[in-house]
Order: sequence, then C-alpha cells, then structure tokens
Amino acid sequence: MKKLIGFLLILTLILITPMQSFAVKKLGQTGLKFLDVCVGARAAAMGEAYTVISDDANAIFHNPAGLAQMEAKKFDITVSRTQWFADISYNAVGIAINGGIWGNFGLSLIPAPDYGDIFGTVVAENEQGYDETGLVDVSAFAVGLAYGRKFTDKFMIGGHAKYTYQHLGSNPMQDQETDSLYNQVNELSAIAYDFGTIFYPGFKSFRFGMSIRNFSGAVKYEEYGFQLPLTFKIGIGMDILDLFGEHPDKSFVVAIDAVHPRDYTERIQIGGEFSMGVLRLRSGYKFNYDEEGLCAGVGIYARGIKLDYAYSEFGAFDLVNRVTLGISF
Repeated sequence: MKKLIGFLLILTLILITPMQSFAVKKLGQTGLKFLDVCVGARAAAMGEAYTVISDDANAIFHNPAGLAQMEAKKFDITVSRTQWFADISYNAVGIAINGGIWGNFGLSLIPAPDYGDIFGTVVAENEQGYDETGLVDVSAFAVGLAYGRKFTDKFMIGGHAKYTYQHLGSNPMQDQETDSLYNQVNELSAIAYDFGTIFYPGFKSFRFGMSIRNFSGAVKYEEYGFQLPLTFKIGIGMDILDLFGEHPDKSFVVAIDAVHPRDYTERIQIGGEFSMGVLRLRSGYKFNYDEEGLCAGVGIYARGIKLDYAYSEFGAFDLVNRVTLGISF
C-alpha cells in the first residue's frame, strides 16, 4: 500500500510540472462541453472545490473515490437541476449504494439538456442573407457506472465509466462524385472515464486527493477531430474547527482545488461550508475564469432529506442557479 501511495504522489508531481511550465491559453480544443458543467448545488456553492469533500452520490460527478466516504448510509440519491444562462438547463441524477466490504457502487445519468429552440439557416440571396430551415434537433446525454472503495482507514480510490452521446442535428450534403444530395446526421458517441483518490495522512480531518475526469480517445464530426473536456484536479480539505477541540454540533470545512483543464490555463477554486444543526452556509471563489467568480449557497439537511441551493456569478451573462434534492438512509 505504501508503494501504491508513493507511486500516486510521484504521478501527481509529474502531472503538475507541465502546469507550472506552460501557461499557454488553450481555447476551443474540446467538445461535449455539457460534461464540464458542475453537477450539484453544494459543489457549485463551494466554488467547485470539491475533490476531497463529497461523501454521497454527488461524488460520482466529481471524484468517485468520495463514494467510499459514504459509510453511515446504505443508500443515497441526488437529483440536480442547473438553470444555465441563455435559457439552457441541465439535469443530473446520481444513485449510490453502500456495498459494505465489497465497496460502494454508483449510477449516474445526465439526460438530454434543454437547449431551447435552435433554428437552422442556409445562405440565401435575400436581404437577410439567409433562409431558416426549421428547428434543429440537438440533444446529448451521458450514463455511467461508478465504484469507490476504502483500502485502508486512510486511503480510498474510485472510478467511473460513462457512455456519452451528442447529436447536433442534420444537414443536406452533396456527394462529390455523383453530385447527388443526401442527409448528413451529425452525431457521435464515446466512452469516457473518471478516476480519483483521497488520502487522510493522520492529522485530524485533513485530507488530500486527486481526480481525472472525462478521459477518453479523440472523437470527430466528419474530418474535424477534438477531445472531450479532460480535467485534472488536486485538492485539499479540512474541518478547521478541529484545531480548536471538540465541536460535535458544528463544523467549518475549507477546501482548495488546483485545476488543470485541457482547454484553458490553470485555475484555483476555493470554498467553505459552515454547518450547524440542519443549516449549511457555503461560499466559494473561482480564480482565473473569464466570467465566473463568486459562488454562494445554502442547504437544509433533516431526517435524511437534503435540499441545497447555489448561485454563481457569470460576468456578462445571467446568474447561474442550481437546486439539488437528496435522499439518504
């Protein structure tokens, strides 16, 4: 086990080094961006500094190793809705089952986002310069299976495999050889993987971990290839009140994540959550984002029911609102 932990630490350092050496702004290099939208109001309110925090079904979407932290519950389900800008909305469902000595299992579903009405156009010789061709059928979804297990009382690991699909409508095309017209359907699918670890070194509730999300091969529409939104994160977290003695009725968890996305420069996410009784107050901030920044939210937890709300600043766009309902027993 010590060799495994040592290997993971060395791997983390190897992956971090390119982050510090090449601060090149990478834009427009990935597709299926719905996979990059934060799932869960709790995570969003904490600025997505969530790599080592989650201990329920939400861990599936952030760091599947967090499933192994679900010890006191046998079953957990989360349903989340994100009201994105431009009248776009995303939904997600996560189910986690405590399998005891066999580890914990999860099921994820991101159904088709609601993109609203999108009208297709073609170039035309008129005043507008185009003609409308009607509504474009656009859809996407992802479904996956996850697993998390605690190998010792300090070290846990997890994985998540998901099938992803995207359909961007269809358009008329002309065959170069026969000059005949045919209908080109623009769709693709891919298998993507998430991996993660969490380690408690032994100092109170302090822990650190890492996650890799949306790892897959390249996909393409026609001759244009691109990658999924691969993201590497390392994070730390701790209940700060542990430094001041016993505190059975309240906690103040602080977390920091360093993010290395495929399609942007490195970012930092910081978040905190104060809990007292049934109330959870949260806030966070995201550094090195073009539009995003301050995040905040609140949660009410009682009798196995969890209701969370979060809002996120989005600069020139509308505020992004998220609501998550969770049930555990």
